Amino acid sequence: MMKISTKYDGSMWMDATLKELTSLVKEVYPEARKKGTHFSFAIVLTDIKRPGYQVKEIGSTMSGRKGTDDSMTLQSQKFQIGDYLDIAITPLNQAPPTSGRMRPY
Repeated sequence: MMKISTKYDGSMWMDATLKELTSLVKEVYPEARKKGTHFSFAIVLTDIKRPGYQVKEIGSTMSGRKGTDDSMTLQSQKFQIGDYLDIAITPLNQAPPTSGRMRPY
């Protein structure tokens, strides 16, 4: 688990894009800089209907390649203060599951 801050002056950057978040991860985790590394993003939020959390997969990026989700913002995916951001990082030589689902939970 890595702590990466997207705060400036005490407020969350709701307009942060998935590509910008990918860059922040690559700053603190050099292994993720390798071309072809896959980043899968999900919002983890409190489930208001029952005890626990919900996971909402929101998009993915890849090191060294432009993608359709690069410009997606946290705000566009209804991220709220108090939610968590889960980022699954998969190296090029370990392809993500063919089902497209990175999280077994």
